[in-house]
Amino acid sequence: MTDSVIHKDQAQLLAEKIAQDKVTTPETLPSIPDLATLDAQHADADAETFLRAMIDEFDGRIALVSSFGAESAVLLDLVARVKKDLPVIFLETGMHFAQTLTYRNKLIKQLGLTNVQSVTPDPADLAEHDADESLWQWDTDQCCHIRKVLPLQKALSGYDAWINGRKQMHGGLRVRLPRLELSGGHIKVNPLAWWTRDDVEAAFESSGLPRHPLVEQGYPSIGCWPCTQPVDSDDDVRGGRWNGQDKTECGIHVTMLRSQA
Repeated sequence: MTDSVIHKDQAQLLAEKIAQDKVTTPETLPSIPDLATLDAQHADADAETFLRAMIDEFDGRIALVSSFGAESAVLLDLVARVKKDLPVIFLETGMHFAQTLTYRNKLIKQLGLTNVQSVTPDPADLAEHDADESLWQWDTDQCCHIRKVLPLQKALSGYDAWINGRKQMHGGLRVRLPRLELSGGHIKVNPLAWWTRDDVEAAFESSGLPRHPLVEQGYPSIGCWPCTQPVDSDDDVRGGRWNGQDKTECGIHVTMLRSQA
């Protein structure tokens, strides 16, 4: 057999393998819809109607990620109206205020949420990088990465889309926030993207939702206790987070240019 025949056979075998791979590719791979078209279909929908449509669109493949922070009750209330057993992922960083954990339990009971999942950091990551829980003092990005970003990536591995409560009025990277975006292989659903402070206040009042206890103490935005401080004015909704640092996001909503911890 000549070399030309051998090369031809190898090329043919490769072509056949590629063709076979195409045939055997699972039909269950998630399809990513055209976000612009999907958003346009619901352009006039209010937040609850839009949320309901997205939960239906990604039926069984969507979860809510909630911090149970200062404004979280509003979105949790909307979810409870639509689907009380929707998966709700809470990143239990191990550094939340005690008030946040109490507030979480209160909202779960009051809203009748039945599928809240507390996701914790990998013990091996903590042992290797933050055994004495001091990492936040010298590398807040890495601390957030270990305690929030990596656990969320793992928790979302079985979903195509996730819902969050970000709003354009928060400023910073959020000023042009769309209601739908593609990020890291997932579709992020932002049903409250266009809401104003007045909208948030009106929702609390009309629904009789309880406030996070730290809001009255001057915390307009609430995260982990080491990196959250009260502020003198609530003009900056994200004020008090990583105060004095050039940092406005924990990392779950931005691409972190670092290696896996």
